[in-house]
Amino acid sequence: MKLKHILYWVTTIALCGIMLYSAGMYFTKTEMIKGFFKFFNYPTYLVYPLAILKILGVLVILWRKSHWLTEWAYAGFFFDVVLATAAHYNAGHAIGLSVLAIPLILTSYFLGKIVRTDE
Repeated sequence: MKLKHILYWVTTIALCGIMLYSAGMYFTKTEMIKGFFKFFNYPTYLVYPLAILKILGVLVILWRKSHWLTEWAYAGFFFDVVLATAAHYNAGHAIGLSVLAIPLILTSYFLGKIVRTDE
């Protein structure tokens, strides 16, 4: 297996793990997440839809049968982690996994274009 294939799958699985962990937190620690949303002046009704969209995004990225859906999933993940990183930074919180997800998204996305066209 080529190095690009291995790096693609490692970054993609790590990205999907972060997104699934985040979605799980939204479902299991809803009140804590709603508290963060209130602190950031975000509407709390977004918690469940965001969790569902994160799960659907992971499925689309791993499935990769629709090019435009895959593009939207990566774009959604990118905007989600950039805005989460900015919100936590501006609030003085630790930015944690959101800042780690940015290079994972970019690496997975660009390597995916190379690796998936080789198949």
